[in-house]
This record gives sequence, structure tokens and C-alpha cells, in this order.
Amino acid sequence: MSQEEFSENDWRRLLASFGEDPDRPGLQETPARVAKAWKHWTSGYEQDPVKLLKAFEDGAEQYNEFIIVRNIPVYSHCEHHLAPFFGKATVGYIPNGKIVGLSKLTRLVDCFSKRLQVQERMTMQIANALMDVLEPKAVGVIIKCRHLCMESRGIRTPGEETVTSAMLGELQPNLAMRTEFLALAKD
Repeated sequence: MSQEEFSENDWRRLLASFGEDPDRPGLQETPARVAKAWKHWTSGYEQDPVKLLKAFEDGAEQYNEFIIVRNIPVYSHCEHHLAPFFGKATVGYIPNGKIVGLSKLTRLVDCFSKRLQVQERMTMQIANALMDVLEPKAVGVIIKCRHLCMESRGIRTPGEETVTSAMLGELQPNLAMRTEFLALAKD
């Protein structure tokens, strides 16, 4: 039995455990659709962040200011409830002779968000991957997300955002640099 077939059978059993009939017309194709959706939502496990961040030196030799990409979409699932959380990320760094293509920052966020996550760890994973591969002077990551585990159950507070940040390298001790990054990161 393939993993996809196994997943479909699991989803059929889950529907039945809710009291649903997985064979009724509206649900017959649901197990296959859900298995396919979860394969996509967890595809970050199949990606190597180091390979995503292929660095190059062309164009970076003289550049020593921030490179920032804002409003990167984040779609993830919390590892505590499997509930979605979603929002935006801002990722920036000051190169130290090496840069990556701008789309790679978006791909890096996508790689880590397509894993079962907590926002705090995901923020650090993104920042640490950039530090490890590029060895830049500084890295900053800010993530703002809404968590459906808070909005649709428990405290049920719609619209609240959770904000996490990671400031590595020269951003940690340098208040002026940190202030600049935060100003550039604002919408």
C-alpha cells in the first residue's frame, strides 16, 4: 500500500470518527483531497534550506547595506493543534561578500512554514539558515501571524497577531542598526 493510499484510509477513518459517512456523495473524494493538501502543507520537510540558499558573490563585493524582502506570505500549521496560522514575514540581511537571489528569501520562509511549527522556532530557523549559509554581517527576521488555534477555539479572539523576531549578528548589539532594520521592515 502506498503512503498516499494509507493517508486516504486514515482520513476516511477520521471522518467516520466524527460520525460522518465517508461514502456519502459530498465526502467520497475528500480523503484523497485532504491527503494531497497535507502533502503540500508539509512539503517543507522534503526541502533542504541550504540548497535553497545558493549564494553567489557577483554583485555583493561592494554592497554593505540591508537587503530586505517584506510581506512574504506565511501559511503554516501549529504543531499543537494542527490548526493553520498565517501572516507575513520580513527577512533582511547585510551581506558580507555573498548574496542570494531575492526569491530565495521567499523560498526559505516557505520551506520552514511548510512544516508543523511554532512561530518562535520558525523565526529562528529562517534567521539561522541565513547566518549559516551566507555568513552575513547581520540577519533580521520578523514574522506577524494570526493563529486559528486562538481565533477559533480556546480564547477565541479574532484578529490578534503574534509577532516574533530574530536579530542576529551585528543586529544584536548595534542599536542604530536594529532601529534601521525595524524602520525598513515597517509596512
